[in-house]
Amino acid sequence: MKFFSTCKRIAPVFALLFANHVVSANDAVFGDPRIEGRWDVTVMENGKPKPSWLEVNHSGNKWLVGSYVGISGSARPVSLIEFKDNKLHFTLPPQWEREDTYLIVDAVLQADTLLGTLRAADGNTYPWSAHRAPSLVREKPPVWGTPKKLFNGKDLSGWKALGNNQWVVEQGGILHSPKSGANLITEETFTDFKLHIEFRCPSGSNSGVYLRGRYEVQIEDSYGKEPQKDYMGAIYGFLTPSVMAAKPAGEWQIYDITLIGRQVTIVANGKEVICNQTIPGITGGALDSNEELPGPIYIQGDHGPIEYRNIVITPAK
Repeated sequence: MKFFSTCKRIAPVFALLFANHVVSANDAVFGDPRIEGRWDVTVMENGKPKPSWLEVNHSGNKWLVGSYVGISGSARPVSLIEFKDNKLHFTLPPQWEREDTYLIVDAVLQADTLLGTLRAADGNTYPWSAHRAPSLVREKPPVWGTPKKLFNGKDLSGWKALGNNQWVVEQGGILHSPKSGANLITEETFTDFKLHIEFRCPSGSNSGVYLRGRYEVQIEDSYGKEPQKDYMGAIYGFLTPSVMAAKPAGEWQIYDITLIGRQVTIVANGKEVICNQTIPGITGGALDSNEELPGPIYIQGDHGPIEYRNIVITPAK
């Protein structure tokens, strides 16, 4: 989706936004439980649904603030969310260097659904809707089933490429994407599970493992770096690993991941880097925003070369 223009000056955008939306002391926004919380968002682009995500919180007892995940990229803060007479409005500054326009969302709350538009300052407008995200709280601990190999080490049985396939199976049971291309997803879908996956990331490359096709566990050449939300071991844009467990680029590395509802535990190369933390919502690049449904395992092949092997899942019964 293209939310930017060729214009290089954003000053006129500021003028446009503040001319149309100024919050005065008499128009103060107060916390409102009808709008606060997490929302799974769908943006319609040329008739095709694209996933996004929104969280709304009160700041003190006066203002509404939040966080937004677009179709791609990471979660970014929303400094002010206006909500009055069941009408929602907020703006987002550019996230990428190639962008120079603001995203503007206007919607109306109807029952427990938000309906409206997302528009760019260049005039493009897209239908925008949201429903409340499910809590995904489990009442009982899972009973684990039998471990199952997702990759047989011989061919791509059980997987499908999202686009022109560049993935190849090499000697030794290695699943290799030699260059940027299509992402790969399992044909089978899962709810709660334990996942073992091994990977080798070349210097400067990047990939990710999406849990249920919605929550990306980052893979990156991060050896020697301080932990960040977009480095290895992170739930991209949301959860920062407690320590950096990455090995040098070019070495085989291991993730052991447990996902129960929204609760995730990640062990990277034998070190627990995220312990039973809550994933707030979908990450950029998710397949959809239907968090209440099972989803596939999805591995990124569009961010440079990457290799995988020994992919084993243990689903909950």
